[in-house]
Amino acid sequence: FLHLCLIPLLIILVLPPVNFTLTVSALAQVLLHWEPNPAQEQNNCTIRYDVEILSPVPEEYDTGRTRSVRTAALHDGFSARVRTLLLQGNLQMSSDWVQVNLPPLPGAADTSVTNVSCVTRVTTLGNVSLCCTWLPGPGAPGDTKYFLFYRYEAHTEECPTYSKDRRSRSTGCRFANTQIEPAGIDKLIVIHINGSSQRAAIKPFQHLFNQNAIEKVNIPRNISISLEQNDLLATWEKPISPFHEECFEYEFYLINLKSGNKISSNSFQLRVDGSSSYASRVRANHNHICRARGVWSDWSETIAVGKNSHFPTSFCHPHCWGANSAY
Repeated sequence: FLHLCLIPLLIILVLPPVNFTLTVSALAQVLLHWEPNPAQEQNNCTIRYDVEILSPVPEEYDTGRTRSVRTAALHDGFSARVRTLLLQGNLQMSSDWVQVNLPPLPGAADTSVTNVSCVTRVTTLGNVSLCCTWLPGPGAPGDTKYFLFYRYEAHTEECPTYSKDRRSRSTGCRFANTQIEPAGIDKLIVIHINGSSQRAAIKPFQHLFNQNAIEKVNIPRNISISLEQNDLLATWEKPISPFHEECFEYEFYLINLKSGNKISSNSFQLRVDGSSSYASRVRANHNHICRARGVWSDWSETIAVGKNSHFPTSFCHPHCWGANSAY
């Protein structure tokens, strides 16, 4: 159907765009492009376009341009539609939709990897490392080899170092250095894992990670704990990170080795029983001030303080901290 834009003494047909195409321009990136209908009359109307992403993640927006770039996991395909909008004052009319689809990436069912998990960490040199793990698809033959690629903005790279399971299938990957910006905020890391086998076509899998959500914060540095009478004072420095001190929060964990009581606190100073000895440790995470929370750091090494505090490290086996304190 043709819709109309009504202005004094004129009736303008609202025609759909033409030559609407979807082009995969990078890993998990689609370029949407269309052209104005050559028969479209504009007169005093403003022309814009209504774009709707139907899958994999629904999204709708309008634009004055004739192209748009979207990042999305494409292993199950991509579908979008666009229509012309004519605007004059408070009046808006639209054309019919024009829809285009990208088919799913080829491959046999159940051969894609599953349970993909990734974590980043800022290294001592200020770079960012990336580690990912996954499980082979339940329908993947025993000779399947998987290959991982990551994309960060315009940079794409294949994994240089894989870990393997007992059947010599790749189930993990590590990049010691990446092009991921240590101080990036809410940027996406694209993970693409494809595979090969002589017995089946392996279906690729893609996943998008917010870089802040998967960063495992480093352990706090230069931890010092002292006990003076009944006051336990703990100090430390922020983890290796481009972010400032105010961007972090900490959890301080303390065990009274005499009574077995446990204390979890964000305080730097505590009133304690001066006649006891204590085992303590600390970990860090980002807070909401500077960016979204990431993954809690590992716990620091156990530090003993107090009377008779020189006990074997085995005395504080991880289970004595309790299940809730473990990462």
